[in-house]
Parts: sequence; structure tokens; C-alpha cells
Amino acid sequence: MPRRTPLSSLVSALLLSGACAGSLLTGACAGPPTASPSALPQPAPASPAGSVAAGSTGVGSTGVGSAVGADAMSGIDVVFLSTMVGHSERTLQIVRLARDRVRDDALRTLAAAVEATEADELAAMRGWLPTTGPGASAAAHHHDGHGDDAALDRLRTAPDADVDRVLREVLADHQRSAADLARSHVGVGRNDRVRDLARRIEQSRTAEVELLRGTP
Repeated sequence: MPRRTPLSSLVSALLLSGACAGSLLTGACAGPPTASPSALPQPAPASPAGSVAAGSTGVGSTGVGSAVGADAMSGIDVVFLSTMVGHSERTLQIVRLARDRVRDDALRTLAAAVEATEADELAAMRGWLPTTGPGASAAAHHHDGHGDDAALDRLRTAPDADVDRVLREVLADHQRSAADLARSHVGVGRNDRVRDLARRIEQSRTAEVELLRGTP
């Protein structure tokens, strides 16, 4: 049986984490998947208002993730989700800017896994954020400061021979900040499902940084 490399293990973990992100509020991803996608429980239709009552779950218009009633989530949970939405949007900018220029196969594989995972997480988190109620204003005002534009410019203007190195540096710095944010939220968050997502983010981003920093 072939030996599993650290990179392949991380990629598998990242893809599982992304697949779980949309199911955290329903508990559908409590363990490894045991059924084919067609056998998984189908989400209930969204309510006409696009929201759900406190303590219940439903599906937003995107069909990914579960919306939570605004009063079922504390302000700190809303701020965390909103901040992570902006952070993941910047992650996707970073990997998509460099993906066609990356030369190292292992780095290309890692970048693809990061993109797939964070795209899924982003869709889920957007569905969780309240669109009405007290938390909505918090969600609307925490999307700035999710990365230095100079880092994007540095990646954009890097010579082909330097793209791999610059991507590792830029992405490692960016993902380390996500891990720090998620680690902090685990200790202060109030919503169990959001804290579960924070744990997954902290673990996956920390592993990514270790790989990115450990690559020559």
C-alpha cells in the first residue's frame, strides 16, 4: 500500500473540512462520510423569508450551508463569520492570481485544495450570516482589513522564477492570521457550530502554514 505523504494527508483533510463546512449547523458531518452523496440527507426548502426561527436550521438560497436565526448567534459569532468571509475572499484572490504561474507540483496541489476548501467555507458562512436583526449591522461592517493589497501587488508583479516563493510567503502570512483569528474565537465564541468551524479553520490553516514554511 503506498505511503501517504504529509501533503496528500493535508489535502484530504482540507477537502473533508470544506465538505463539512456547509453541514456544521445540521450535524451532518460529525464523522467521516459513510454514504455516497446521493444517499446524504437532503436539506429542507428555505422559508419564504429566507430565514429561520431561533434555534432551528434551514437552507439559504445558495443551497450551501445553513442559515441561523439572528438571535441564535451572539454578536461575537457574527463578527467572526463576517471577518472570515472577507479573509476567505482574499485567500481566493491570492491563489487564483498565482495558480496558472505556479511551477512546483506540490504547491499547485496545495493551492488547489485551499481554493476548493475556502470556496465551500465561504458559501457556507455567507449562508449563516444574518440578513436581518441586530447582528446584520455587525456583519455588514467587518469586511475590511483582510489582507495587504501590497502583498497582492507583490504576487502579481513577481517574475515567473519567483512566483512559487512569493506565493508561499504571501499565503503563509495570510493563513497564519486566519489561524490566529480562529484560535481566538474558539475561546470566546458562543455558538457551538461556529466554534466547531473555528476549530477546523485553526487546524487546517496551521497545517498549511507549516507546509508552506517548510517548502524550500
